[in-house]
Amino acid sequence: MDQIISIILASWHLLLESAVYIIFGLIISGLLSTLVNPQAIAHHLGERRFKSVFKAALIGIPLPLCSCGVIPAAVALKKQGASNGATTAFMISTPESGVDSIAITYALLDPIMTVARPVAAFVSATIAGILENLLGQGVKTDNTLQRSDLPGEMNRCCDEHDHPPDEDQRSNSFVLKISNGVHYAVNEVWSDMAGWFFFGLLLAGVITVFIPDDFFGRYLNGGINSMLIMLVFGIPLYICATASTPIAAALIMKGVSPGAALVFLLVGPATNLTSLTVLLGVLGKRTTAIYLTVIAVAAVLFGLTVDQVYAFWEIPVRAVIGQAAEIIPAKIQFSGAVLLIVLTIIKVLPVLASRLGRLLKSSERKNRMEIEGVSPDVKMPACAKST
Repeated sequence: MDQIISIILASWHLLLESAVYIIFGLIISGLLSTLVNPQAIAHHLGERRFKSVFKAALIGIPLPLCSCGVIPAAVALKKQGASNGATTAFMISTPESGVDSIAITYALLDPIMTVARPVAAFVSATIAGILENLLGQGVKTDNTLQRSDLPGEMNRCCDEHDHPPDEDQRSNSFVLKISNGVHYAVNEVWSDMAGWFFFGLLLAGVITVFIPDDFFGRYLNGGINSMLIMLVFGIPLYICATASTPIAAALIMKGVSPGAALVFLLVGPATNLTSLTVLLGVLGKRTTAIYLTVIAVAAVLFGLTVDQVYAFWEIPVRAVIGQAAEIIPAKIQFSGAVLLIVLTIIKVLPVLASRLGRLLKSSERKNRMEIEGVSPDVKMPACAKST
């Protein structure tokens, strides 16, 4: 019982430190959703020159999309004329970074990691996009992807996101845009990441309570081996950029080098088995190979570089972790934490329950069709459905 209480207290402490920065990130992400014109973005990314890759990598940095949510956005960009290189760059920089994850990185880690994270995302995205454009020259690509082109698992994932018509986002009322932005931040961004964020907090609490202080220091205290171990651990894992941050903070406090933690922060959100499978079906084998190779190599190189920065400046990592949160008054920290919990209970839990219900219905339908000897992927004719 004492250990459970200790886990809750450790998780609560991390929530207090990060809540205000999470709310700030949500507000910015909501404003971006209403003030940025998707057609204008697609226009800039449609050129086959390297400039479109730089733009795609840069545009993806502030957007709060996970490796699942970025797939339908990338498909939409490709459908509207974005090049393969620009699409690849967007798919790397977007899940690896975001205004919400940058804010919580500043709160729970330190300024060095806060800068290194989006810089690494931008560089790796740019390199991958340029390589894709260079290797893909002369190859005719099809920019008419539809939602039905997505593999079944990711198509269902994408169906969980509400995508309002374009005309709904082109309101001339600034007040209405702000209102829509807040609605988007709470009902879309926070509902997508809340479950993973609180899971990350609890896992960080478990690491803080149960893992000895010198456990990770024996194997993950720096060097190429530490980076490779974290790479193998992070690639198949599904976790969003924001939820991975408290875990990284807990790992660093237990002796993991900041460079190894950065590898986890980069590959965890950008790669998982589901997204790699979808990427294989949407953009092909060559692009998937470039995507995974560049992410892995860039993460290791940036991890080694970050460790050298801390060593060169003789910065005591554990002493600076989480210091940014100390500038926020305790009452504001508490209010922010309570607000996130209330938003989760009022807004997010009903959405999650609805999605779980749809998932269960889909599973029941598949099982019923399998029992009847009908493949779930075969669409039934309208006359057959009515009988």
